Amino acid sequence: MNIQIFGTKKCFDTKKAERYFKERGIKYQFIDMKEKGMSRGEFTNVKQAVGGIDALVNENAKDKELLTLLNYLSDDDKEEKILENPQIIKTPVVRNGKKATIGYNPEVWKSWE
Repeated sequence: MNIQIFGTKKCFDTKKAERYFKERGIKYQFIDMKEKGMSRGEFTNVKQAVGGIDALVNENAKDKELLTLLNYLSDDDKEEKILENPQIIKTPVVRNGKKATIGYNPEVWKSWE
């Protein structure tokens, strides 16, 4: 298993996800979305695994102007804006190769073990 956890240090669900893998002795890589974000390839894989770009967007994000703008953009432009502004992606994004989940989702992670 090659687990990557994309999140922020202040996100409670991200901390719970880290604890989940730590308690089971599963190695993971933490990527801080505020510092690094996702590469285009990672974003594309996650987008396909979770069922599209809209599943990734956090409707409760603080940047309301950006959320409104996304409603009027084509999917390609939307993807570009999200990559430029990773703070509007729901966290944690947990990735295992081609599989991925958004949020705290231990039921799915159990099936990966």
